[in-house]
Amino acid sequence: MRPAMEWRDEGLIIGLRKHGETSLIVELMTREHGRHMGIMKGGRSRRLQPMMQPGNSVRAVWRARLEEHLGLWQLDVTSARAGAIMASGLALSGLGLLGELLRLLPERDPHSQLYAMAEAIVEHLDNGRLAGELMVRFELALLREVGFGIDLESCAATGGREDLAYVSPKSARAVSREAGLPYHDRLLPLPPFLSAEPGSAPDWDMIADGFRLTGFFLEREVYAVRNAPLPDVRRSFVAAAEKAG
Repeated sequence: MRPAMEWRDEGLIIGLRKHGETSLIVELMTREHGRHMGIMKGGRSRRLQPMMQPGNSVRAVWRARLEEHLGLWQLDVTSARAGAIMASGLALSGLGLLGELLRLLPERDPHSQLYAMAEAIVEHLDNGRLAGELMVRFELALLREVGFGIDLESCAATGGREDLAYVSPKSARAVSREAGLPYHDRLLPLPPFLSAEPGSAPDWDMIADGFRLTGFFLEREVYAVRNAPLPDVRRSFVAAAEKAG
């Protein structure tokens, strides 16, 4: 009998869990179906186990009798990165952080922009500076997707779009250098690469300011609500990226 539910998508493997003696529960971030789990029968076999690894991209078919069921995967690897990732402490911590952040999203809730950004990040996890910049942008986008957007388009005090240099921790809005100077010790630095004005590639000090900015709001608005701290793997990734970058 043909399964009642079936869809096809592309996805990134972000987690694995043993299921029975030979199978795996594989967690994907998919383009159209969000973060989704399913059973990969025989996923722990000698043939499939090397391919069923976090960091690999796949073509996915999901089948189940009912939509609410865990369902079964048919997965074909389209990009095998796991070997290179496992050889790098920076890449491993980056992939771990990516998974932790994606698990803040409700399961099966589509977030196609975050999927595309995650795919871009895993392609560059061996480059500390670039991976760091992309991860900061990813955290900003994630905050927006979970309902807490940071407004970096114009100054909260003047409405202007020029020379934005700070972010107010109270309003989560950008503040210009002139308007914020008297209160600069109470404001968060806004690195130029995140402002509305395009600029050159950021150096590590700018990226570190980016992580301080996103970390402040992630901790206060997302993790504190869950009575949880920022994940340790975030600290590990930032330290490894700074060293590499």
